[in-house]
Amino acid sequence: MLSRRHLTAATASALLAVGGVVVPALTAPAAAAPKPTPAPTPTLPVPRATVQPLQSVGGPRLAATGVVTDLPPGVPAPPKLRDVSWLLADLDTGEVVAAKAPHARLLPASTLKTLTALTLIPQVPKDQLVKASPADAAADGTRVGMVPGQSYTGRQLFQALLMSSGNDAAYALAEAGGGREKVLAEMNANAAHLGAHDTVAKDPSGLDAPGQTSSAYDLALIARAALQLPDFRAYVTTKQADFPGLVDPRTKKRKTYKINNHNALLYNYPGTIGVKNGYTVAAHRTFISAVTRGGHTYLLTEMYGLDHSWRPQAAMYDWAFRYASKARPVGRLVEPGEVTAPLAAPPTGAAGAPGDGGSPAQRTAAAAAVPPAQLGSAASVTPWLGFGGLAALVGAVAGLRLRAKRAVRGRHRALS
Repeated sequence: MLSRRHLTAATASALLAVGGVVVPALTAPAAAAPKPTPAPTPTLPVPRATVQPLQSVGGPRLAATGVVTDLPPGVPAPPKLRDVSWLLADLDTGEVVAAKAPHARLLPASTLKTLTALTLIPQVPKDQLVKASPADAAADGTRVGMVPGQSYTGRQLFQALLMSSGNDAAYALAEAGGGREKVLAEMNANAAHLGAHDTVAKDPSGLDAPGQTSSAYDLALIARAALQLPDFRAYVTTKQADFPGLVDPRTKKRKTYKINNHNALLYNYPGTIGVKNGYTVAAHRTFISAVTRGGHTYLLTEMYGLDHSWRPQAAMYDWAFRYASKARPVGRLVEPGEVTAPLAAPPTGAAGAPGDGGSPAQRTAAAAAVPPAQLGSAASVTPWLGFGGLAALVGAVAGLRLRAKRAVRGRHRALS
């Protein structure tokens, strides 16, 4: 028989298991598990100015890439938004209260549906019946649930487009308007008429497409024009609506289901009158909102946002209704038909012209970085660094390689 002093810790631990109750052995405490490393907080890219001040639609200050304000003493700065680009304007007067990189050309995502609606609401009557095709019903991304071969009214499709962001509804409406290519041409013509020269529409749904761009400034012009249409206002302020589903083969009656407005601000911030949300992986969060209160209506457009809550927007509107009337405008939203072509560059040799390097503000803006259509992807880092940034990056990599080679040679000498 083994004596007690010969028991190992493992044997003692086994003998302590009596009657199904395990008495823990007296062993050294296990090392604490390492805490997981928190995920890094995403940072916002810095866009390069896409226009020179003298070519900036809405005013030279809107060519800047940083936050632009003109606030008298005692007026605090507007709250920060985690957006690459944004613009706050008075909807009625068109005065731009504050902005950040408002002409940066970025992916619009489904905020482009605002331009689609602006173009097609006058063309597709509310009571017109539109039959869904298999291609419409199979649209990529967000769909409202159209059924091939079944018909929908124009009203139902515009509700699906603007409330539920249905890409299937966008394509069906484009076909009702004469076909996708025709409608895209009209959308781009409308953008040019509004002065929205940062905008190139390639897909009526707003899904990412090569060459498709817009800007916070342009989205403000488009939304301001769309909000002049009573039907558009009705669609974007509707919180819930019935949408037709399948026809029951037994009763021959068509079932319906509820669709909801995706604009969270509409449910949480009094006075909200629209407008449209958007999101794709490449575009990140995009948004157009508008709020009216006490005789003032403000419009806020955002692009490449990292926040998905309505609260940062609410904070901006709180600031606007308290302080915007005291702020001096930094630019303005041009009127439809006022700037129908991009502003020409000043002649070479003129003050601020490209040939002389421009003003200090122009040179600073030109040195910043530009995000392309696929902003933020690994494959796109080099294009928006610019040539100076690329040269610095190449030099840094070469330096690191040289240091590594020296370190290897040093270790070899130490071991020999």
